[in-house]
Amino acid sequence: MAELKARLQADLTAAIKNRETVRAGALRMTLAAITTEEVSGKAARELSDDEVLKVITREVKKRREAAEAFAGAGRAEQAELERSESKVLEDYLPAQLSDDELAALVAEAVAEVEAGLGDKPGPKQMGQVIKAANAKVAGRAEGGRVAAAVKAALAS
Repeated sequence: MAELKARLQADLTAAIKNRETVRAGALRMTLAAITTEEVSGKAARELSDDEVLKVITREVKKRREAAEAFAGAGRAEQAELERSESKVLEDYLPAQLSDDELAALVAEAVAEVEAGLGDKPGPKQMGQVIKAANAKVAGRAEGGRVAAAVKAALAS
């Protein structure tokens, strides 16, 4: 079993025993999403820690979007619950990169693509640069931040 999944299950058990309803709810939904991912496709499989991290990242993003939607609809209590669940799940993600660290990794990715092309990449090569940058970032920054940093680097 993946180490991260085992940690999530142990934390869920502890949260239930301690009557932490928000934490338990967030962990329960995340474990359900992991199980769904494991049984999707032709054959059931065990997810690696990296794949579990991707599921957790997706769940955090869902919570943020839901919180924005609830806040926009004037449902502050619901929005706060989603934000709380998001914070619980963020504890399981690797530390997020600062803007400077992200810019440095994007600059490396631009240099790699430039070396492959033999020319400075432009907007048409944005996809290639984002792909290279995402490999370096490895889940430590949201896709939107990476794309914005790549766009800024290619514009300069």
